[in-house]
Amino acid sequence: MTRHVSAAAILAAGLLAVNPALAETELTMYYPISVGGPLTAVVDGMVAEFEEANPDISVNAIYAGNYDDTRIKALAALNAGEPAQLAVLFSIDAYDLIEQDVIVPFDDYIQGDAGQAWLDSFYPGLMANGQIEGKTWGIPFQRSTIVAYYNKDMFREAGLDADHAPATWDEMVEMGKALTNDDHFGLMIPSTGYPYWMFQALAIQNGVELMSGDGLETFFNDPQAVEALEFWTSLSAEQGIMPKGTVEWGTLRQAFLEGKTAMMWHTTGNLTAVKNNATFDFGVSTLPANVQPGSPTGGGNFYLFKDSTDEEKAAALKLIQFMTSPEKAAEWSIATGYMGVSPAAYNTDALKAYAKEFPPALVARDQLESAIAEFSTFETARVREGLNNAVQAALTGTKSAAEALDEAQTSAERLLSAYR
Repeated sequence: MTRHVSAAAILAAGLLAVNPALAETELTMYYPISVGGPLTAVVDGMVAEFEEANPDISVNAIYAGNYDDTRIKALAALNAGEPAQLAVLFSIDAYDLIEQDVIVPFDDYIQGDAGQAWLDSFYPGLMANGQIEGKTWGIPFQRSTIVAYYNKDMFREAGLDADHAPATWDEMVEMGKALTNDDHFGLMIPSTGYPYWMFQALAIQNGVELMSGDGLETFFNDPQAVEALEFWTSLSAEQGIMPKGTVEWGTLRQAFLEGKTAMMWHTTGNLTAVKNNATFDFGVSTLPANVQPGSPTGGGNFYLFKDSTDEEKAAALKLIQFMTSPEKAAEWSIATGYMGVSPAAYNTDALKAYAKEFPPALVARDQLESAIAEFSTFETARVREGLNNAVQAALTGTKSAAEALDEAQTSAERLLSAYR
Protein backbone atom coordinates (compact mmCIF):
# COMPACT_ATOMS: atom_id res chain seq x y z
CA MET A 1 0.00 0.00 0.00
CA THR A 2 1.35 3.44 -0.91
CA ARG A 3 1.85 5.71 2.08
CA HIS A 4 1.68 9.50 1.98
CA VAL A 5 5.05 11.26 1.87
CA SER A 6 5.35 15.02 2.28
CA ALA A 7 7.38 17.12 -0.13
CA ALA A 8 9.89 17.90 2.61
CA ALA A 9 10.44 14.26 3.40
CA ILE A 10 11.45 13.35 -0.09
CA LEU A 11 14.04 16.07 -0.54
CA ALA A 12 17.63 14.91 -0.53
CA ALA A 13 20.38 17.53 -0.37
CA GLY A 14 17.90 20.00 -1.78
CA LEU A 15 17.11 17.94 -4.87
CA LEU A 16 13.89 16.00 -5.13
CA ALA A 17 14.06 12.25 -5.53
CA VAL A 18 11.34 9.64 -5.58
CA ASN A 19 11.34 7.01 -2.84
CA PRO A 20 12.05 3.70 -4.60
CA ALA A 21 9.78 1.94 -2.14
CA LEU A 22 6.78 3.76 -3.56
CA ALA A 23 4.55 2.31 -6.22
CA GLU A 24 5.18 3.49 -9.78
CA THR A 25 4.46 7.19 -10.26
CA GLU A 26 2.79 8.10 -13.54
CA LEU A 27 3.33 11.55 -15.05
CA THR A 28 1.45 13.26 -17.86
CA MET A 29 3.42 16.03 -19.55
CA TYR A 30 1.89 18.39 -22.13
CA TYR A 31 4.45 19.54 -24.65
CA PRO A 32 4.25 22.07 -27.55
CA ILE A 33 5.53 21.07 -30.97
CA SER A 34 5.41 24.14 -33.20
CA VAL A 35 8.70 24.84 -34.99
CA GLY A 36 12.06 23.31 -35.78
CA GLY A 37 13.03 19.78 -36.72
CA PRO A 38 11.75 16.41 -35.51
CA LEU A 39 11.29 17.58 -31.95
CA THR A 40 8.97 14.77 -30.96
CA ALA A 41 11.70 12.19 -31.50
CA VAL A 42 14.18 14.24 -29.46
CA VAL A 43 11.80 14.62 -26.51
CA ASP A 44 10.78 10.97 -26.73
CA GLY A 45 14.45 9.99 -26.55
CA MET A 46 15.01 12.08 -23.45
CA VAL A 47 11.89 10.67 -21.79
CA ALA A 48 12.97 7.09 -22.57
CA GLU A 49 16.40 7.74 -21.11
CA PHE A 50 14.83 9.22 -17.98
CA GLU A 51 12.47 6.26 -17.55
CA GLU A 52 15.35 3.80 -17.94
CA ALA A 53 17.24 5.58 -15.14
CA ASN A 54 14.06 5.89 -13.04
CA PRO A 55 12.06 2.68 -13.48
CA ASP A 56 9.63 3.76 -10.74
CA ILE A 57 8.43 6.73 -12.88
CA SER A 58 6.57 6.54 -16.17
CA VAL A 59 5.99 9.57 -18.40
CA ASN A 60 3.19 10.10 -20.89
CA ALA A 61 4.22 12.96 -23.19
CA ILE A 62 1.27 14.54 -25.00
CA TYR A 63 2.27 16.64 -28.01
CA ALA A 64 -0.50 19.19 -28.32
CA GLY A 65 0.40 21.54 -31.20
CA ASN A 66 1.63 25.11 -30.81
CA TYR A 67 1.91 26.95 -27.50
CA ASP A 68 -1.64 28.27 -27.52
CA ASP A 69 -3.05 24.84 -28.43
CA THR A 70 -0.99 23.22 -25.68
CA ARG A 71 -2.17 25.68 -23.02
CA ILE A 72 -5.81 25.24 -24.03
CA LYS A 73 -5.60 21.44 -24.06
CA ALA A 74 -3.67 21.21 -20.79
CA LEU A 75 -6.08 23.50 -18.97
CA ALA A 76 -9.09 21.68 -20.44
CA ALA A 77 -7.67 18.38 -19.15
CA LEU A 78 -7.14 19.85 -15.68
CA ASN A 79 -10.66 21.30 -15.61
CA ALA A 80 -12.04 17.90 -16.64
CA GLY A 81 -10.21 16.20 -13.77
CA GLU A 82 -7.77 14.38 -16.04
CA PRO A 83 -4.30 13.88 -14.56
CA ALA A 84 -1.51 16.22 -15.65
CA GLN A 85 1.48 17.07 -13.51
CA LEU A 86 3.67 19.25 -15.69
CA ALA A 87 3.87 21.00 -19.03
CA VAL A 88 6.06 23.14 -21.23
CA LEU A 89 3.97 26.22 -21.97
CA PHE A 90 4.77 29.75 -23.11
CA SER A 91 7.11 31.51 -20.71
CA ILE A 92 4.71 34.46 -21.02
CA ASP A 93 1.76 32.41 -19.74
CA ALA A 94 2.97 32.68 -16.14
CA TYR A 95 0.69 35.54 -15.11
CA ASP A 96 -2.41 33.82 -16.47
CA LEU A 97 -1.49 30.46 -14.95
CA ILE A 98 -0.94 32.07 -11.55
CA GLU A 99 -4.22 33.95 -11.83
CA GLN A 100 -6.05 30.71 -12.63
CA ASP A 101 -4.37 29.03 -9.64
CA VAL A 102 -3.23 25.99 -11.62
CA ILE A 103 0.54 26.11 -10.99
CA VAL A 104 2.79 26.15 -7.94
CA PRO A 105 6.15 27.91 -7.45
CA PHE A 106 9.24 25.74 -7.62
CA ASP A 107 10.62 27.44 -4.50
CA ASP A 108 8.08 25.54 -2.39
CA TYR A 109 9.42 22.15 -3.54
CA ILE A 110 13.15 22.52 -3.22
CA GLN A 111 15.24 23.03 -0.11
CA GLY A 112 18.77 23.86 0.90
CA ASP A 113 21.81 25.11 -0.95
CA ALA A 114 21.67 22.48 -3.67
CA GLY A 115 18.10 23.33 -4.57
CA GLN A 116 18.84 27.06 -4.65
CA ALA A 117 21.97 26.39 -6.71
CA TRP A 118 19.80 24.63 -9.29
CA LEU A 119 17.47 27.65 -9.56
CA ASP A 120 20.49 29.95 -9.80
CA SER A 121 22.14 27.88 -12.53
CA PHE A 122 20.01 29.24 -15.40
CA TYR A 123 20.66 32.38 -17.41
CA PRO A 124 18.97 35.29 -15.57
CA GLY A 125 17.58 36.59 -18.86
CA LEU A 126 15.73 33.30 -19.36
CA MET A 127 14.39 33.31 -15.81
CA ALA A 128 12.87 36.80 -16.10
CA ASN A 129 9.49 35.68 -17.46
CA GLY A 130 9.17 32.91 -14.87
CA GLN A 131 10.04 34.88 -11.72
CA ILE A 132 7.14 36.93 -10.38
CA GLU A 133 6.77 38.59 -6.97
CA GLY A 134 9.77 36.82 -5.51
CA LYS A 135 8.81 33.30 -6.59
CA THR A 136 9.98 31.07 -9.45
CA TRP A 137 6.98 29.78 -11.40
CA GLY A 138 8.68 28.62 -14.59
CA ILE A 139 11.94 26.83 -15.42
CA PRO A 140 13.40 27.54 -18.90
CA PHE A 141 13.77 24.74 -21.42
CA GLN A 142 12.61 25.37 -24.99
CA ARG A 143 13.97 28.92 -25.08
CA SER A 144 14.99 31.26 -27.83
CA THR A 145 15.74 34.73 -29.05
CA ILE A 146 14.95 36.09 -32.50
CA VAL A 147 17.95 35.87 -34.82
CA ALA A 148 18.61 37.02 -38.38
CA TYR A 149 19.24 34.33 -41.00
CA TYR A 150 20.81 35.39 -44.30
CA ASN A 151 21.75 33.75 -47.59
CA LYS A 152 25.48 34.29 -48.07
CA ASP A 153 25.33 33.20 -51.70
CA MET A 154 22.80 35.96 -52.44
CA PHE A 155 25.00 38.44 -50.58
CA ARG A 156 27.92 37.56 -52.84
CA GLU A 157 25.79 37.78 -55.99
CA ALA A 158 24.68 41.27 -54.92
CA GLY A 159 28.29 42.35 -54.32
CA LEU A 160 27.90 42.41 -50.54
CA ASP A 161 30.27 41.08 -47.90
CA ALA A 162 28.92 37.62 -47.06
CA ASP A 163 30.48 37.77 -43.61
CA HIS A 164 28.81 41.05 -42.66
CA ALA A 165 25.14 40.89 -41.77
CA PRO A 166 23.28 44.19 -41.23
CA ALA A 167 24.27 45.70 -37.90
CA THR A 168 21.83 48.62 -38.03
CA TRP A 169 18.40 49.40 -39.44
CA ASP A 170 20.00 51.65 -42.06
CA GLU A 171 22.33 48.86 -43.17
CA MET A 172 19.41 46.41 -43.30
CA VAL A 173 17.49 48.72 -45.64
CA GLU A 174 20.53 49.44 -47.80
CA MET A 175 21.48 45.76 -48.09
CA GLY A 176 17.84 44.79 -48.55
CA LYS A 177 17.60 47.02 -51.62
CA ALA A 178 20.72 45.47 -53.10
CA LEU A 179 19.33 41.98 -52.44
CA THR A 180 15.81 42.54 -53.80
CA ASN A 181 15.11 41.58 -57.42
CA ASP A 182 12.38 39.97 -59.52
CA ASP A 183 13.17 36.53 -58.04
CA HIS A 184 13.29 37.27 -54.33
CA PHE A 185 12.90 39.88 -51.63
CA GLY A 186 15.73 41.23 -49.55
CA LEU A 187 14.00 40.65 -46.20
CA MET A 188 11.01 38.95 -44.63
CA ILE A 189 9.88 39.50 -41.03
CA PRO A 190 6.95 37.23 -40.07
CA SER A 191 3.76 39.00 -39.07
CA THR A 192 1.41 36.10 -38.39
CA GLY A 193 1.68 33.65 -35.51
CA TYR A 194 3.64 35.93 -33.18
CA PRO A 195 3.57 39.47 -34.63
CA TYR A 196 3.80 40.99 -31.14
CA TRP A 197 7.17 39.23 -30.71
CA MET A 198 8.73 40.73 -33.82
CA PHE A 199 7.26 44.12 -33.00
CA GLN A 200 8.70 43.92 -29.50
CA ALA A 201 12.15 43.38 -31.04
CA LEU A 202 11.79 46.49 -33.21
CA ALA A 203 10.49 48.51 -30.25
CA ILE A 204 13.44 47.45 -28.08
CA GLN A 205 15.83 48.39 -30.88
CA ASN A 206 14.17 51.79 -31.02
CA GLY A 207 14.67 52.29 -27.30
CA VAL A 208 11.32 51.43 -25.73
CA GLU A 209 9.90 48.49 -23.77
CA LEU A 210 6.27 47.60 -24.36
CA MET A 211 5.36 46.57 -20.80
CA SER A 212 6.24 47.22 -17.19
CA GLY A 213 8.03 44.61 -15.12
CA ASP A 214 5.00 43.98 -12.93
CA GLY A 215 2.65 43.08 -15.79
CA LEU A 216 0.30 45.99 -15.04
CA GLU A 217 1.10 48.55 -17.74
CA THR A 218 1.71 48.67 -21.49
CA PHE A 219 3.29 51.37 -23.61
CA PHE A 220 2.05 50.48 -27.09
CA ASN A 221 1.50 54.05 -28.26
CA ASP A 222 4.75 55.48 -26.95
CA PRO A 223 6.16 57.64 -29.78
CA GLN A 224 9.19 55.35 -30.14
CA ALA A 225 6.90 52.30 -30.41
CA VAL A 226 4.82 54.02 -33.08
CA GLU A 227 8.02 54.92 -34.91
CA ALA A 228 9.13 51.25 -34.76
CA LEU A 229 5.88 50.05 -36.34
CA GLU A 230 6.08 52.79 -38.98
CA PHE A 231 9.57 51.58 -39.84
CA TRP A 232 8.31 47.99 -40.20
CA THR A 233 5.52 49.08 -42.54
CA SER A 234 7.98 51.18 -44.55
CA LEU A 235 10.06 48.12 -45.42
CA SER A 236 7.36 47.08 -47.90
CA ALA A 237 5.38 50.25 -48.56
CA GLU A 238 8.33 52.60 -49.15
CA GLN A 239 11.57 50.61 -49.36
CA GLY A 240 10.16 47.68 -51.32
CA ILE A 241 12.48 45.14 -49.72
CA MET A 242 9.68 43.09 -48.11
CA PRO A 243 6.34 41.76 -49.44
CA LYS A 244 3.27 43.89 -48.91
CA GLY A 245 0.74 42.69 -46.35
CA THR A 246 1.55 39.92 -43.91
CA VAL A 247 4.35 37.34 -43.98
CA GLU A 248 3.40 33.87 -42.74
CA TRP A 249 5.29 32.60 -39.70
CA GLY A 250 4.66 28.95 -40.48
CA THR A 251 5.97 29.01 -44.06
CA LEU A 252 8.76 31.57 -43.78
CA ARG A 253 11.49 29.07 -43.04
CA GLN A 254 10.61 27.16 -46.21
CA ALA A 255 10.48 30.42 -48.17
CA PHE A 256 14.03 31.17 -46.99
CA LEU A 257 15.20 27.67 -47.90
CA GLU A 258 13.61 28.03 -51.35
CA GLY A 259 15.42 31.29 -52.01
CA LYS A 260 12.36 33.56 -51.88
CA THR A 261 14.07 35.93 -49.44
CA ALA A 262 17.70 36.75 -48.80
CA MET A 263 17.18 37.52 -45.11
CA MET A 264 14.61 36.51 -42.52
CA TRP A 265 14.00 37.11 -38.84
CA HIS A 266 12.94 33.97 -37.02
CA THR A 267 13.41 31.96 -33.85
CA THR A 268 16.73 30.30 -33.16
CA GLY A 269 14.58 27.19 -32.70
CA ASN A 270 14.73 26.84 -36.49
CA LEU A 271 18.52 26.80 -36.59
CA THR A 272 19.15 23.07 -36.86
CA ALA A 273 16.34 22.63 -39.40
CA VAL A 274 17.86 25.37 -41.58
CA LYS A 275 21.32 23.87 -41.15
CA ASN A 276 20.09 20.43 -42.21
CA ASN A 277 18.06 21.61 -45.20
CA ALA A 278 19.79 24.65 -46.70
CA THR A 279 21.33 24.00 -50.11
CA PHE A 280 23.28 27.26 -49.96
CA ASP A 281 25.79 28.96 -47.70
CA PHE A 282 23.96 30.82 -44.93
CA GLY A 283 24.81 32.94 -41.93
CA VAL A 284 23.15 33.79 -38.63
CA SER A 285 23.53 37.05 -36.74
CA THR A 286 22.07 39.05 -33.90
CA LEU A 287 19.31 41.46 -34.88
CA PRO A 288 20.28 44.93 -36.15
CA ALA A 289 20.22 47.92 -33.84
CA ASN A 290 18.75 51.37 -34.19
CA VAL A 291 18.92 53.30 -30.92
CA GLN A 292 20.27 50.10 -29.34
CA PRO A 293 20.50 46.37 -30.10
CA GLY A 294 17.98 43.96 -28.65
CA SER A 295 15.60 41.05 -28.91
CA PRO A 296 12.98 39.64 -26.59
CA THR A 297 13.55 36.17 -25.27
CA GLY A 298 10.97 33.60 -26.31
CA GLY A 299 9.85 30.02 -26.05
CA GLY A 300 8.64 27.78 -23.27
CA ASN A 301 9.10 27.05 -19.59
CA PHE A 302 8.38 24.00 -17.51
CA TYR A 303 5.48 24.46 -15.08
CA LEU A 304 4.31 22.30 -12.16
CA PHE A 305 0.56 21.87 -11.91
CA LYS A 306 -1.01 22.39 -8.51
CA ASP A 307 -3.54 19.56 -8.65
CA SER A 308 -1.13 16.67 -8.12
CA THR A 309 0.21 14.72 -5.18
CA ASP A 310 3.50 15.42 -3.44
CA GLU A 311 4.88 12.21 -4.93
CA GLU A 312 3.88 13.31 -8.43
CA LYS A 313 5.38 16.76 -7.95
CA ALA A 314 8.59 15.14 -6.74
CA ALA A 315 8.75 12.88 -9.79
CA ALA A 316 7.88 15.79 -12.12
CA LEU A 317 10.65 17.89 -10.62
CA LYS A 318 13.08 15.05 -11.05
CA LEU A 319 12.16 14.88 -14.75
CA ILE A 320 12.54 18.66 -15.13
CA GLN A 321 15.93 18.58 -13.45
CA PHE A 322 17.00 15.77 -15.76
CA MET A 323 15.87 17.55 -18.94
CA THR A 324 17.44 20.88 -17.93
CA SER A 325 20.73 19.36 -16.78
CA PRO A 326 23.78 20.73 -18.64
CA GLU A 327 24.22 17.55 -20.67
CA LYS A 328 20.57 17.28 -21.74
CA ALA A 329 20.28 21.04 -22.38
CA ALA A 330 23.35 20.78 -24.63
CA GLU A 331 21.89 17.78 -26.44
CA TRP A 332 18.61 19.66 -26.93
CA SER A 333 20.39 22.76 -28.26
CA ILE A 334 22.40 20.75 -30.78
CA ALA A 335 19.35 18.81 -31.95
CA THR A 336 17.08 21.82 -32.37
CA GLY A 337 18.83 25.18 -32.31
CA TYR A 338 17.08 26.28 -29.13
CA MET A 339 19.37 27.71 -26.48
CA GLY A 340 21.24 25.81 -23.86
CA VAL A 341 19.49 27.27 -20.82
CA SER A 342 22.51 27.54 -18.53
CA PRO A 343 26.17 28.56 -18.83
CA ALA A 344 27.04 25.02 -17.78
CA ALA A 345 25.34 23.66 -20.91
CA TYR A 346 27.74 25.66 -23.09
CA ASN A 347 30.67 24.33 -21.06
CA THR A 348 29.88 20.70 -21.88
CA ASP A 349 32.28 18.99 -24.23
CA ALA A 350 29.45 18.26 -26.66
CA LEU A 351 28.24 21.84 -27.07
CA LYS A 352 31.75 23.29 -27.07
CA ALA A 353 32.71 20.97 -29.90
CA TYR A 354 29.49 21.70 -31.81
CA ALA A 355 29.90 25.48 -31.45
CA LYS A 356 33.49 25.24 -32.69
CA GLU A 357 32.27 23.37 -35.77
CA PHE A 358 29.12 25.53 -36.20
CA PRO A 359 29.56 29.02 -34.63
CA PRO A 360 25.93 30.11 -35.33
CA ALA A 361 24.98 27.86 -32.40
CA LEU A 362 26.21 30.67 -30.10
CA VAL A 363 24.37 33.62 -31.66
CA ALA A 364 21.16 33.36 -29.62
CA ARG A 365 23.13 32.92 -26.39
CA ASP A 366 25.33 35.91 -27.18
CA GLN A 367 22.23 38.01 -27.87
CA LEU A 368 21.09 37.48 -24.27
CA GLU A 369 23.40 40.36 -23.36
CA SER A 370 20.94 42.76 -25.00
CA ALA A 371 17.73 40.72 -24.62
CA ILE A 372 14.79 41.47 -22.34
CA ALA A 373 11.85 39.41 -21.12
CA GLU A 374 9.23 38.54 -23.71
CA PHE A 375 6.04 40.59 -23.64
CA SER A 376 3.82 39.41 -20.80
CA THR A 377 1.14 40.99 -18.62
CA PHE A 378 -1.92 39.98 -16.70
CA GLU A 379 -4.66 39.04 -19.18
CA THR A 380 -1.74 38.22 -21.46
CA ALA A 381 -3.67 36.44 -24.19
CA ARG A 382 -6.26 39.21 -24.66
CA VAL A 383 -3.75 42.06 -24.36
CA ARG A 384 -1.45 40.29 -26.80
CA GLU A 385 -4.32 39.73 -29.24
CA GLY A 386 -4.99 43.47 -29.32
CA LEU A 387 -1.34 44.16 -30.09
CA ASN A 388 -1.24 41.47 -32.78
CA ASN A 389 -4.29 42.98 -34.45
CA ALA A 390 -2.72 46.44 -34.34
CA VAL A 391 0.50 45.26 -35.96
CA GLN A 392 -1.36 43.48 -38.74
CA ALA A 393 -3.70 46.42 -39.32
CA ALA A 394 -0.71 48.70 -39.85
CA LEU A 395 1.14 46.25 -42.10
CA THR A 396 -1.90 45.70 -44.31
CA GLY A 397 -2.61 49.43 -44.51
CA THR A 398 -5.99 49.17 -42.80
CA LYS A 399 -4.92 51.71 -40.15
CA SER A 400 -1.99 53.96 -39.51
CA ALA A 401 0.57 52.73 -37.00
CA ALA A 402 -0.43 55.49 -34.56
CA GLU A 403 -4.16 54.77 -34.85
CA ALA A 404 -3.72 51.01 -34.50
CA LEU A 405 -1.44 51.28 -31.46
CA ASP A 406 -3.69 53.86 -29.79
CA GLU A 407 -6.57 51.38 -30.02
CA ALA A 408 -4.43 48.52 -28.68
CA GLN A 409 -3.26 50.70 -25.78
CA THR A 410 -6.81 51.72 -24.88
CA SER A 411 -7.89 48.07 -24.89
CA ALA A 412 -4.91 47.01 -22.77
CA GLU A 413 -5.59 49.72 -20.19
CA ARG A 414 -9.18 48.57 -19.90
CA LEU A 415 -8.16 44.94 -19.43
CA LEU A 416 -5.43 45.72 -16.90
CA SER A 417 -7.26 48.33 -14.82
CA ALA A 418 -8.78 45.72 -12.51
CA TYR A 419 -5.31 44.42 -11.54
CA ARG A 420 -3.78 47.72 -10.48
